[in-house]
Amino acid sequence: MERYPFQYDPTQSFISQVSDWVADVFYDILPDAGFEVRDEQIYMAFQLERAFAEKQTIFAEAGVGTGKTLAYLLYAICYARYTRKPAIIACANESLIEQLVKPQGDIAKLAKHLDLTIDARMGKSPDQYLCLRKLDEVRHQPELGEDFQLIYQELPPFVHAYEALQSFYPYGDRADYPELNDEKWGMVNWDSFQDCFACEKQHRCGQTLSRNHYRKSADLIICSHDFYMEHVWTYEARKRGGQLPLLPSHSSVIFDEGHLLEPAAQKALTYKLNHAVFEEIITRLLKGEIRESLAVAVEDAITQSEEMFYQLDKHSQAVIGSKRREIHFDAALLQAINRFTEQIGWIEEELALESGLYTLDEFQLRIVEEHLEMMQLALSLFRQPDQVISWMTQEATGTGSTLIVMPKMVQEVLKERVFAEAMPIIFSSATLSVDGSFQFVADNLGISHYLSFSVPSPYDYPEQMEAFVPHLSDESVFQEKMKAATALLKRTEGRALLLFNSLEEMRQFKQAIESVPECADMRIYYEGDQEITHLISCFQEDEQSSLCAVSLWEGLDVPGSSLSNVVIWSLPFPPNDPVYAAKRKSAAVPYEEVDLPYMLLRLRQGIGRLIRTREDSGIVSILSTELYTNDKLRQHVKDVFPAGVEWKTVL
Repeated sequence: MERYPFQYDPTQSFISQVSDWVADVFYDILPDAGFEVRDEQIYMAFQLERAFAEKQTIFAEAGVGTGKTLAYLLYAICYARYTRKPAIIACANESLIEQLVKPQGDIAKLAKHLDLTIDARMGKSPDQYLCLRKLDEVRHQPELGEDFQLIYQELPPFVHAYEALQSFYPYGDRADYPELNDEKWGMVNWDSFQDCFACEKQHRCGQTLSRNHYRKSADLIICSHDFYMEHVWTYEARKRGGQLPLLPSHSSVIFDEGHLLEPAAQKALTYKLNHAVFEEIITRLLKGEIRESLAVAVEDAITQSEEMFYQLDKHSQAVIGSKRREIHFDAALLQAINRFTEQIGWIEEELALESGLYTLDEFQLRIVEEHLEMMQLALSLFRQPDQVISWMTQEATGTGSTLIVMPKMVQEVLKERVFAEAMPIIFSSATLSVDGSFQFVADNLGISHYLSFSVPSPYDYPEQMEAFVPHLSDESVFQEKMKAATALLKRTEGRALLLFNSLEEMRQFKQAIESVPECADMRIYYEGDQEITHLISCFQEDEQSSLCAVSLWEGLDVPGSSLSNVVIWSLPFPPNDPVYAAKRKSAAVPYEEVDLPYMLLRLRQGIGRLIRTREDSGIVSILSTELYTNDKLRQHVKDVFPAGVEWKTVL
């Protein structure tokens, strides 16, 4: 395989030679292959040249249909080969990863029409893989065992063998089990409380094998935002522990749907504390020959942990519209936290003495020490409510309540560990700006110096898109929404994407639609009932079906008549949870600085699901009472729609 797809002259600028080749691709090679090359796409490609030449961050806002993926892939692949380091393509979610690497996706198209061999490998998040330990536990449960016994029986033979592995054989990916709903998958997938170090299956685990595989990619590693930020956050700790970072050294990063990076960063920087997990890990110390003072300290720590979590449960209450419980501090809770923190400090001192006696297993000792260090860091942050966001949640695994501690501001970490790197960083999305400015996204990410550009969509929206925004009554709004949704589904004979702002909204619709006679014969898929990429595939192939979703406002690409109708059930304002409550408290004008920009970006994305090619047409509907009671809000939402698309109040 040739290293570059063009004749490289080492005496000339490499990036300028890439640009010359990109010009050939867009002006000659792709048109000859039957591709429609757009001016907007060519403009974007040459804007990216500067980011790669100067190793800068760039906000690349390109409207739907621009072909932005092809543009950034050309530069990323060439630059990866020049530096001999892969490029990272970080997508907003796992379904976007699948769309990028599918047989008819953009990478496959480039490889075919440019006669390139592209080494692209997926680096999925750990929770997208089967946990052999959890599978072993759940398959013996009488009420659940049948489904999971079949999964167990279909595991590759080497999982239970002890011979050396001869070649990579991927298994255990979420996409391999499309029939499992999200609840059942949560019973057998990896979660943050899994202790992989102590697992005897770790070297036969699908997650471990996949990690070894993707690290060797020569061109592209495709992962999620969550996974990239986990790599950033754990980089130093993994190096200290003698482990490889989650991702290898890389040449550039492309954040696809880059406006969603901030929540991924916050999620990665989150600490989780759980009493059952703490007790399981700390009691490992009791299995060795230890001094009596350490054994007593361990027992006391377990008691103090129980007391702290009792106080946390007692002083937390449910937040309406959220699964999270808000914590209210008082003297008793703070006292319990301080006592537990002091007890952990005492154990750490005892372990320092014990380690010199060599009576404890070194491997187990390191696991305990790392867990205690994490708890100390989390609790020290937790006692500074002004600096963090914290809440309680109930684990589906039956391990009781979990304390979540998340830093309020991620800008400093991102500035130091991501944007201080001298490499090209591309934020690609159709929605990066608010009212023509990139400052909202830049401020949230702590980016002070950046390049930017915007190019519009090439589509004729006034001809291709209808907008239906009916008047709804405050008295019977749900019934009127159901009536409007039923009429819309009948009009397009299904072929609809219904976007909801919460699982509760979607479940309420699901329950109500079952009793609507006009929709009795309609096939409607619901997010969570099966693996998401499988549902998308079913929706695309089953032309008269409909898909209901909470997470598919971004990235869903279903061209053609299978998606002719987008129904937005309510305006996508941010959820009522501790994260956004904290953002609102920190803002001078919360509605204008937090709620409205979030909603408008998400709404633009939802509207963008409809028209994916020049041949597409259809209708976008918004079912909201607020649009006819708030003139200013109505104007903001009208401005989100493509120019020339008029609102209709009657179908």
